[in-house]
Amino acid sequence: MNRYPLPKARDDHDIIYPSAIPFLLIHLACFAAFWTGISTSALWLCFGLYWLRMFGVTAGYHRYFSHRTYTTSRAFQFLLALIAQSTFQKSVLWWAAKHRHHHLHSDTEEDVHSPRLTGFVYSHLGWVFARQHDTADLGVVPDLAKYPELRWLHRHEWVPGIALGTLCWLVAGWSGLIVGFVWSTVLVYHATFCINSLAHVRGTQRYVTGDDSRNNPILAILTMGEGWHNNHHAFQSSARQGFRWWEMDLTFYILRALSVVRVVGGLKPPPIAVIRNEQRLGAKIIGRSATRLAERYNPERIAHSLRSVLPDYELAALLEALEHTQERVAARWAEVASHMPSREDMLVEARKLFAKTPSMEEIVDRAHRLVLHAVGRQLSANAATA
Repeated sequence: MNRYPLPKARDDHDIIYPSAIPFLLIHLACFAAFWTGISTSALWLCFGLYWLRMFGVTAGYHRYFSHRTYTTSRAFQFLLALIAQSTFQKSVLWWAAKHRHHHLHSDTEEDVHSPRLTGFVYSHLGWVFARQHDTADLGVVPDLAKYPELRWLHRHEWVPGIALGTLCWLVAGWSGLIVGFVWSTVLVYHATFCINSLAHVRGTQRYVTGDDSRNNPILAILTMGEGWHNNHHAFQSSARQGFRWWEMDLTFYILRALSVVRVVGGLKPPPIAVIRNEQRLGAKIIGRSATRLAERYNPERIAHSLRSVLPDYELAALLEALEHTQERVAARWAEVASHMPSREDMLVEARKLFAKTPSMEEIVDRAHRLVLHAVGRQLSANAATA
């Protein structure tokens, strides 16, 4: 089975949407450098704009507008919005609404961009142009939608990008526009998109988060700290995503410097219990993790094995136990089918699958019950058709 399938053929996943045309054109515009030339000033402009606008994405779109991990003035809030929207990644209201939705449903069927469910390419960029994602539910971001200047930017989302592109042309000519502005825009696009795609595929998992988020040090460098993605999913409210001293988080360093001069404040730190991986997991994460563990066992095959070794009267007794008192099943299960997964087997598998967590026993207990219920349903269905 392909772990990262192609997106399903559904109307709401149609990525041939008019908004994809400018995205394609800006990529093609990169080749205009063959005619404009590549000046030194344009290259420096590209370098500077990449990091400035990446900060707009990481400190603005993500840590401030999506997660409110620090506070700032209304004036600096607007400046962050301008810098962020100059990347042509739609408005701060759209971005924050979609990102908050992502965290509620990360790597589940409701997620807007999950490599696990919709494929790598779709999670990287295709989802942005799907019809179902063209508009944002502003009810998800009432704390942001109350500002008329942010609503104005939402209605005129291209204005900051067009203004910056024009400025680059005025400062450094056509090379400044193509190399300085267009190249940096495309680079920021794909570095940002890699967090949605690659950071859910490649890297390490220090924390159990109920999804596929991973820490990727290379992405952390390219995105000013966003590559510590598993850390972020473990505690989304932290202004700092590099939890360990050696985890470079340039966005946080800049925010801390800005806090010294009181441009920003209230930088939320990760709790010590989270850093040490001592926090107990919430019910939602335990449930998702248990489901993932249970999915490694095939209830149909288990039911078939049980039917092959048990006579009908014992199957009936086992089915009754499965339906009412699962605790009585484990010993009998081991007796009649030692190759079937016991709770202890599942605990061993869970320790291979997940990072260390104080909630491991709860995950395994939940997964064990899920498997027993699934096997019971299979046996019931077979008994009904016999």
